[in-house]
Amino acid sequence: MTLPVVPLGFAWLEVTGRCNLECVHCYANSTPRGTHGTMTVVDWTDTITQLAAMGTSDVQFIGGEPVLHPHLEQLIVNARTAGLTVEVFSNLMTVSEDLWHVFTEYDVRLATSYYSDTAADHDAVTDRKGSHARTRDNIQRAQELGLTLRGGVIQVRPEQRALQAQQDLEDLGLTVVGADRTRAFGRASRGAAPTMADLCGHCADGKVAIGPDGDVWPCVLGRFISLGNVKQTPIADIWSGPVTRRARSEIQAAHGNLPAQSCTPPQFLPMCGPCGPCVPSVGHCDPRIADETGATIGTPAGD
Repeated sequence: MTLPVVPLGFAWLEVTGRCNLECVHCYANSTPRGTHGTMTVVDWTDTITQLAAMGTSDVQFIGGEPVLHPHLEQLIVNARTAGLTVEVFSNLMTVSEDLWHVFTEYDVRLATSYYSDTAADHDAVTDRKGSHARTRDNIQRAQELGLTLRGGVIQVRPEQRALQAQQDLEDLGLTVVGADRTRAFGRASRGAAPTMADLCGHCADGKVAIGPDGDVWPCVLGRFISLGNVKQTPIADIWSGPVTRRARSEIQAAHGNLPAQSCTPPQFLPMCGPCGPCVPSVGHCDPRIADETGATIGTPAGD
């Protein structure tokens, strides 16, 4: 069965594959050696305009590390001018004064990942000494500027101080702190090929991801499923086309056509449905951890 077209409310705009970190669990395999892809500023601006014309309300700039894109400021302004709500998902390692100004001037929302209340623990996940201090300092800066910032703690290592990381974010003043386990994609997959059953089941359900080369995916984790390319086909045609509708049907069928059960809160977006039951690659995430500790962090993949 092919599902009918639904409105496209949200799009991840993955503007770069370059990152200043090399996190051990990165689903996108981003590194400092990554590139910004083949999408030009004109390509991204045209795509943003098309999304706004479709009635899309929200976009998230993501990477890689989106602040490394040389034209992120311009793209944010374009999106906000088009009437879109904008969130930037950044590791907050390096934010220029010009970007801070754009964030405040254009009411940009921020999201970041945080791994521990200690530098050694956090830096072991990011594979970059000093990353904890710089991220924490910029979390404080965002709070001082009155920006909307949400944090996410991902349990990557069994000894990781994830609960303390959550508490540290709350002590810094964040009111929205999510948590998640490692997802078995990219570097975290340890070589395993992804399948539709590994996704949460909500992919392409009102949201879509667009990559640095213009490729369209059901979500940022579902990059192994090609829906089309915005450099070749308008996003509205891709979204309403048979490939996307068939992918939605196949993803839902892989999950038994049942709504996902609550296990852990969504990491990438508040609007995403709960990512559960646990994907086959993880297999043993225990939601009872949430009941017993007050946390919502499952066991990481492979541990």
